[in-house]
Amino acid sequence: MAGYGSLSERRVSVSNRGEELTLDTTSTAPVIINQRMDKMIQQPRPRGPPTPSMSTPAPDFDQQVTGSPPPPPTPAASPGPTDTQPDWSDAADDEDFFLAQMRHHFKACSGPQRTRVLADLLNMCTTQQLSFVHQFVSPLLKKDPFTSLPDELCLRILSFIDDPQVLARASQVSRRWRDLLSDDVTWKNLCVKHDYGRRLSEVSYGVPPFTSTRPGALPLPDPEYTHSFPGAMPGPSSFHSSSRSFDGSSESSSAVGRPKLRSYKSHFKQRYLVESAWRTGGRNTTRTITQDNRVVTSLHLTPKYIVVALDNARIHIFDREGNALRTLQGHIMGVWAMVPWEDILVSGGCDRDVRVWDMTSGRCLYTLRGHTSTVRCLKMSDANTAISGSRDTTLRVWDIRQGVCRNVLVGHQASVRCLEIKGDIVVSGSYDATAKIWSISEGRCLHTLTGHFSQIYAIAFDGHRVVTGSLDTSVRVWDAHTGDAIAVLQGHTSLVGQLQLRGNTLVTGGSDGSVRVWSLERMCPIHRLAAHDNSVTSLQFDDTRVVSGGSDGRVKVWDVKTGHLVRELITAESVWRVVFEDEKCVAVANRGSRVMMEVWSFSPPEDAFCERPLSLPQKLAEPSPTRPMTGDFRRSNLGLPSDDSSSRKDVEMIDAGPSTAPLVGNTTFFHDD
Repeated sequence: MAGYGSLSERRVSVSNRGEELTLDTTSTAPVIINQRMDKMIQQPRPRGPPTPSMSTPAPDFDQQVTGSPPPPPTPAASPGPTDTQPDWSDAADDEDFFLAQMRHHFKACSGPQRTRVLADLLNMCTTQQLSFVHQFVSPLLKKDPFTSLPDELCLRILSFIDDPQVLARASQVSRRWRDLLSDDVTWKNLCVKHDYGRRLSEVSYGVPPFTSTRPGALPLPDPEYTHSFPGAMPGPSSFHSSSRSFDGSSESSSAVGRPKLRSYKSHFKQRYLVESAWRTGGRNTTRTITQDNRVVTSLHLTPKYIVVALDNARIHIFDREGNALRTLQGHIMGVWAMVPWEDILVSGGCDRDVRVWDMTSGRCLYTLRGHTSTVRCLKMSDANTAISGSRDTTLRVWDIRQGVCRNVLVGHQASVRCLEIKGDIVVSGSYDATAKIWSISEGRCLHTLTGHFSQIYAIAFDGHRVVTGSLDTSVRVWDAHTGDAIAVLQGHTSLVGQLQLRGNTLVTGGSDGSVRVWSLERMCPIHRLAAHDNSVTSLQFDDTRVVSGGSDGRVKVWDVKTGHLVRELITAESVWRVVFEDEKCVAVANRGSRVMMEVWSFSPPEDAFCERPLSLPQKLAEPSPTRPMTGDFRRSNLGLPSDDSSSRKDVEMIDAGPSTAPLVGNTTFFHDD
């Protein structure tokens, strides 16, 4: 070609010459281009936002626009897998030879020469052809940073993502992204961010949380429960101390048969599914305990049993699924206190006897006599020692292995209503408005806590502090070492009958229907929850949630960090007791004249921890049989939208292979045996 000429002239000349096409760039090209640019400047400029094919607007155009600036250009979407491909069936026989010459010439050209060739070809294209070029070029200009950055930088970028749904989608982008998300360091960071580092429930059966070094010494607090909420994060010791909860050795029977969790990724998946079930899911089973409208006096959930005591002198034992195993009969009148320890159960009631039962056989091992009035509270300090508090104003220390009374603790002037044990120390609350701190081994009173104006109904003890709730509507905090009062927490307007203390967080429930979350660091309320329309009859919390039951017949789940209501779990006429662990919740309530027990399970389904067999295309695409294909959560479990237009199945999250950055042994909470 002798020159560029106009666009229409070039198209006519090309059509006349047919297949003949020569490329000749002469020195007159810059002049022609300048003339064409002058013509473009003289033409009126288009209004509206610029597009990728337009020139940048001049300053005078910007000054004419009023209001907000125009939005940036939106690039065209990448062609999807369902887009139609070009049809080359009508290509002539000599086109391949011509294209081969073009490729050879283009490879031999320099950078500026290639630019001129492309400019000339694009100027001859129609709008439809330019659209095809744009769709073809746009994906080629995109760059995946994870394909060029080193693994360390990629993992550093992923460490800033705290949303598992984002990681779930990212793992489906490509094999490279999937391999990066298989690294356990990312999931370890996510476990820390979501506080999934350890078992939540404080209930511990068969493992005394404290050990004493000398008689009368106050135990040190368990480091697992020393941090406060909201906002507290577990430390390294928390991760390490909870390994028994994740390898199945000390887990509940519902986890029997579940594969051991050997990675942070599989652990995060389990905890995420459990938390999701607590919010919106769960499976419940309802059982009828009795139909004569009795009073439920006590409820316990152990790793093997659900134990319910009634005022009709009977103790019902169920397995963890709610199936009846046996009924313990022996007490003459109502059972008002009981405590399980592995397969042993100690109970007391209105007949003034303390009985020791073998729950596997239902046989009564010992009947311990000595109290002269109703046994009102019971606790165990170890597998051999039980302590009972009675309306006869005394506490008795029992050896349940030999069936004898070791000691009698005398000092209260009225009924002993509640007690708590840590190691060798027991604290008791009485209707005489005082609380006492006792040494179990020495059998003497170390401190008497005075300050309440009415009966004490609830007590909590963590080794350092004693918290008491009273009929005078106040909650008092005491120093267990000196017996001095630390603080008086005011806010309830009626009897405070429910207390639980974990670290620096205290949760109280009163007959006014309110639940309050307190910070013992600042001695002030964190949340004030208008929980129930009547008395709070049962209360328990962990590092994630508060579960409360009330006389209004409702069981409610609250977020302990935000104070928001998560869900209403049960609706009945009145709720007697509620207990829960990580994946299980049990409530006993009245419905009509019947006493019903509801067992809620929040465990992930069994197939959530089974590796899905690979299909034939996946096996062929697998590069190495030693490294398993690693997907991610099921999209439905993570709340991701389903992709109806794709035949791709949901991707299971399988335990990762070797990590890019192996974890140090003392920083993981998983056993390696």
